[in-house]
Amino acid sequence: MIGTTPHPPRSPPVSPTPGDSRAAANAASVLRAVLTHGPLARSDLPKLCGLSPAAVSRQTTALLRAGLLHEHPEPEQPPAATGTGPGGGPGTGPTTGPGPGRPRIPLDLHTGPLGGPLAAGLHIGVPASTFSLVDLRGRVLARRAFPHAGRSPGSLPADIAAELGRFLQVSNPAGRPLLGVGAALGGWVRPADGTVVRHDALGWRDLPLGPELSDRLGLPVSVDNHARAVAHAEILFGRPEARSSLLHLFIGNVVDAAFGIEGTVHQGPGAAAGDVAHLPVPGSQTPCACGRTGCLQASASDGVLGAEAVRRGIIPEPADNAVSLLVDAAATGDPRADRLLRERARTVGRAAALLLDVFNPAVMVVAELAGILHDGYLDEIRDAAGDQDRYGRRIVAPQAGPAVLPVASASVLLAPLFRDPSRLT
Repeated sequence: MIGTTPHPPRSPPVSPTPGDSRAAANAASVLRAVLTHGPLARSDLPKLCGLSPAAVSRQTTALLRAGLLHEHPEPEQPPAATGTGPGGGPGTGPTTGPGPGRPRIPLDLHTGPLGGPLAAGLHIGVPASTFSLVDLRGRVLARRAFPHAGRSPGSLPADIAAELGRFLQVSNPAGRPLLGVGAALGGWVRPADGTVVRHDALGWRDLPLGPELSDRLGLPVSVDNHARAVAHAEILFGRPEARSSLLHLFIGNVVDAAFGIEGTVHQGPGAAAGDVAHLPVPGSQTPCACGRTGCLQASASDGVLGAEAVRRGIIPEPADNAVSLLVDAAATGDPRADRLLRERARTVGRAAALLLDVFNPAVMVVAELAGILHDGYLDEIRDAAGDQDRYGRRIVAPQAGPAVLPVASASVLLAPLFRDPSRLT
């Protein structure tokens, strides 16, 4: 079994009693306050969480015991005591002796290099998977790519599990506790039971990916669609506005979207929300396999962009990293590469405008590689979305930048933990 400490059970948790729900909510409130504001003293938490000092004390004790919090190594010194003024009244200067009270020892998430739990991330793309180790603040400590070339869709889950197991063994030499694995991929994914209902590019149908990976790794595994995974990561580690309302548009080999409100990412019946592959893009006449023209997947996916780059003679042959090759070519002065990337950015921007009109979120995150790597292409997306005063400033790249998918996949595991840390306490 991989992992150095007992991990949470893989069976579904028992429905909580009202008291349990309140304790879970209180624990989540404390943990999120430390994530947002830490390190900070216990005495600051009641005001931030809206809890009594006694409730905060109970929750911090449990979170410290579970290893999710730790006491900051350097105590925060208390404010200097005021001296005595003439006639025994209050003075303005510090006393010469030590001030009253004890030093305030700040609390922080347990992320130190010699301890603190980690989450494993697994992003399953079409050409390759990406493995990662991520701490409680969403920082990537290790990562590795695993190409899929030469592997059949049927054997791929077993191959991924074997390679991921080896990665976890060599990438965690200090033996830090491993909470489990968060797995993210495109297509229709049902998180409740870890099933990939449909992934056309990999040829998967009704695949029990979560249970299969969990059995092979001996670890809890949570699975979700990668657009929802990015939304979870932005709510946890991104801009504060994302916790109010968030729209995420993912443009890669697979195209999909996710919507979150008040910190919750919408799944819809059967967890089928977010399929925007056939969203009609204004102005696009690109034929789609569905028989229509102008669908977003057929107009803007990485595969389509790579094929067009070959047709225009910008790159010699189709490549899994076609977008990166085009960004590099544009940076070295190839106007054809720059033109093609800006064409796609405008297509993405027009699709973004449709979604913005429907959802009107506080922030829209667009995960499109050229826009992540170069602000100029993100500006092109904003311009194409139109109405800059209303929407343009809300369109942003993922907070994690090029590490968006390693962080997002781990967030599939971390998001439920931050919602209910009592599962470990």
